[in-house]
Amino acid sequence: MDSQYGVEIDRRGPTRLYPFLRFFRGFERNPAVQELFGRATLRVLRGLKVEFFSARFGYMGTSDVDGHLIISNHYLRDGKFRDLYLDIVHELCHVNQFRRHRPLFYPKLSYVDAPSEIEAYRFTVREGRRIGMTDRELIEYLRVEWISPVEHRRLARHVGLRGKSSRSRARRRRLKR
Repeated sequence: MDSQYGVEIDRRGPTRLYPFLRFFRGFERNPAVQELFGRATLRVLRGLKVEFFSARFGYMGTSDVDGHLIISNHYLRDGKFRDLYLDIVHELCHVNQFRRHRPLFYPKLSYVDAPSEIEAYRFTVREGRRIGMTDRELIEYLRVEWISPVEHRRLARHVGLRGKSSRSRARRRRLKR
């Protein structure tokens, strides 16, 4: 027994990881993804793993331990297709950062000022424009529940977006870093 309570707890709980391409097909031919990984695109995506979780909070993120994707089953099922697509592109940018040994998290900075987030959002905004989104739609896309309106405007400026968005609450949510 490991404790004064007469119980033992095995702290090596397994994480179930699945192949990315089992659930996300066609990304290996996507121009934005090919821009990220170049000739290694298929190899990277074949090696990429995805972990799904069932809590009703959280959305999507990238592990800073091994670079796998972490995705909410609820968001995967209920999220708007375009938002899911852009979030996957965003997270694949983080996978690329991880592969280049760049930090994903900056605890001393605001989420919207973190270099990893600015780079990933700039990349995602470029992809949003490529698929025909307007600046107003992209500004709305940047609206997430864990940043204030002031931070939202600052993030939009960081990624080169100007203009107004509606004053509505966040319609899309992702796993907070």
